Amino acid sequence: MILPRRNSLSLLAMILGLAFLMTGNFLTAENKVLGEIDFDGATKVEKTAGVWVDGQYVGYLEELKGSKSVLLLPGPHQIVVRQAGYEDFVQSVSVQPGDKHLVPVTLVKDPRYKMPQVTAEVKFSVDPDRAAVFVDGLFVGHAGELGRGLLVAPGKRKITISLPGFESFESVVDLAPNQKFTLKTKLLKTAASPDAPPSI
Repeated sequence: MILPRRNSLSLLAMILGLAFLMTGNFLTAENKVLGEIDFDGATKVEKTAGVWVDGQYVGYLEELKGSKSVLLLPGPHQIVVRQAGYEDFVQSVSVQPGDKHLVPVTLVKDPRYKMPQVTAEVKFSVDPDRAAVFVDGLFVGHAGELGRGLLVAPGKRKITISLPGFESFESVVDLAPNQKFTLKTKLLKTAASPDAPPSI
């Protein structure tokens, strides 16, 4: 049986409409399975701090909202917030399907942290600039905030830049006292690279 063109278009529109509704219901169902974590940092120190969930870096605190919100599978999770010169903030959360948790973060200065008397300066130009920067294995901030410069002790320093969905960049630099050095790099996307932090 051949349908008139007008009826064919109506049938096609109805099928597409049903497919859209089914997709919407599927996405809604998926959101009801995951729990969402929001963060609240009182000062710039907290807002620019790095966030780890279950040992995986997910971004810096201020950016983890909206499309970059942290979505977690139901169950217990450990959240760690780090900032150079401050003690780690550690909190465990138990996530239920469809729940939304607000985690208020307050960082306390680490009394053991001391700035070196003689320093060198490293400036960063990294794409994407939300990537985490580590010096000798310690988190020092995200690249965007370190563009103006980071003071470090002179000598050999291992610098690692990483972000979920991108290949990590590593470099060893040998810095002289009072030297100013600029590190430029563009991180390469991995095969499957989401722009938002992954669900954990």
